[in-house]
Amino acid sequence: MVHIDRSSSTLDAGFETRFGALSADADRRNADRRYRLRRLAVLALNLATIGALTALMATLLSANGWTAAEGVMLACFVVTLPWLSIGLWNALIGFAIHRLTRDPAAHVFPGLALAKRTDPITYRSAIAMTVRNEEPRYAIARLRVVQEDIDRAGLGDRFHLHILSDTNRPEIAAAEEAEVAAWRREIGDPDGPGQRVHYRRRTSNEGFKAGNVWEFVERCAERYDLFLPFDADSLMSAEAIARMVRVMQANPRLGLLQGLVVGMPSAHFFSRSFQFGMRHGMRSYTAGSAWWQGDCGPFWGHNAAIRMRPFRDHCRLPTIPGRGVLAGDILSHDQVEAVLMRRAGWEVRVIAEEDESWEENPHTLPDFIKRDLRWCQGNMQYWRLLGMEGLPLMSRVQLLLAILMYVGAPAWIAFLAIGAGHAFFPGTGAFPIGLGVALFAIVVSMSLAPKLMGVADVLASRSQRRRYGGGLRAAGGAVVELIGSALLAPVVSFAQARFIGGLLLGRTIGWGTQRREGERVGWGEAARGLWPQTLFGAALAAILAFQAPSVLPWAAPLLASFLLAVPFAVLTASPALGRLSVRLGLCDIPEDRAPAPALAALERRLSDAA
Repeated sequence: MVHIDRSSSTLDAGFETRFGALSADADRRNADRRYRLRRLAVLALNLATIGALTALMATLLSANGWTAAEGVMLACFVVTLPWLSIGLWNALIGFAIHRLTRDPAAHVFPGLALAKRTDPITYRSAIAMTVRNEEPRYAIARLRVVQEDIDRAGLGDRFHLHILSDTNRPEIAAAEEAEVAAWRREIGDPDGPGQRVHYRRRTSNEGFKAGNVWEFVERCAERYDLFLPFDADSLMSAEAIARMVRVMQANPRLGLLQGLVVGMPSAHFFSRSFQFGMRHGMRSYTAGSAWWQGDCGPFWGHNAAIRMRPFRDHCRLPTIPGRGVLAGDILSHDQVEAVLMRRAGWEVRVIAEEDESWEENPHTLPDFIKRDLRWCQGNMQYWRLLGMEGLPLMSRVQLLLAILMYVGAPAWIAFLAIGAGHAFFPGTGAFPIGLGVALFAIVVSMSLAPKLMGVADVLASRSQRRRYGGGLRAAGGAVVELIGSALLAPVVSFAQARFIGGLLLGRTIGWGTQRREGERVGWGEAARGLWPQTLFGAALAAILAFQAPSVLPWAAPLLASFLLAVPFAVLTASPALGRLSVRLGLCDIPEDRAPAPALAALERRLSDAA
């Protein structure tokens, strides 16, 4: 019989260490088993949904016998289904989590509960904002607000602030340097080891934004435990930043923690409407996806906390070999960095709740499309990365989902075009109109599911209804936003399809600076950018009017989107409509009604500098 002397602190400590390690291993195995079961369940739900919709469409298309065109239409329809189906089930799962659990974010990431608000912050962190030809006053004002908020929280000695400039316009670079110099003078920031505000400008733009960040990481990895990447339009409160750092401290296996980013209050109708819907959609969608993705979470490139040395050691982006538009530097770096971090054994998680973390959305339709096509080009490069060595299966699924986010657009446009052409050769039998209407309603409902579930979550909660100014105001904003989405989505999908077609022909786009001041859109600009959508809509309407007039009532929302693309772009950028929506509280977000201190401080600073 072995006797353990409990009076020995050394033996006791060793026992506790071994027991703790065994317990942690058991917890990880249980978590892995739990996530495997969840992923299998989500896979089964999506396969069943895709299979059922495919069968319905096949029944519809084969009503009068099969043709080659109908076979191609069925294939195109199937391509659009995975993204629709995943959105549906993420939204439904997320809604259930919000309604059935006390703390939805901690339910999908239990590690949140390990961090307490009273925990001392021991990590040293850098907040690093990347800029390139941005308006310095707007960008640096955000970091100044963050610095002031951190100082008020008594955490100033734990955080340094870095402006990482890739600006290549001398007049903007000079303005950046002047803004930083004035900032440092104002806070008495010394040169040398105690310096808190740092400015560095690269003379070239290798690797684009990812290369900008990578230069900083290589140079500063030994100085900080974490870094928080900011875009030029990012803002976070000190409380949100401190929470992320505390969670990272409490979870030593956590390599990257992504916060849920929401839109900032806006005086422009387009951005007000878009971010109102996006906010509702992301609330349910993110909770649902986090439930089954687990430690293979997302990274959106900013407003996140990243462990510095693991990022340096494992997340250097590969250069895609070969020639053509999909070769060379990786443009959409964020999701690749997330899967590389996970490949190295580190967890990647998301805080699936709103937490005073903001970004600014495009104020006009042309700027929105321009940003979306940049993301599209970057995500298409993921085709070349799906076979990357050593990736977990879940990470490959994430890359594939990022691709599917965009490939459905050309498939959907091709479905419409082939269907219109097929109208010249109608079948002789009766068309099952009831089945067609039912399938149309199902697909539309699936596409709107994340937003509908998010709005339903607000309406079901008294506290949430109060934040939005009451249930009627929230519901009214949702109706307006859904109408806007119905007009917006086909226009953007057509732009994506056209752009992907251009990629196949070797055409690409530049990386210009997003307009953040919300300029109005003139009729000429709108017509030059959106004439292809208008022409496509006119052709589609003419074909249906002559060959299938009975379909026109069901196609009316789609046709309206294409035919009204130009006036929609002009009207939604109108300052008058923006002022009216603000005055009526139309599509108000909670921060419109009760601005957070950090947002109020930013508004004051920008007003003083104007």
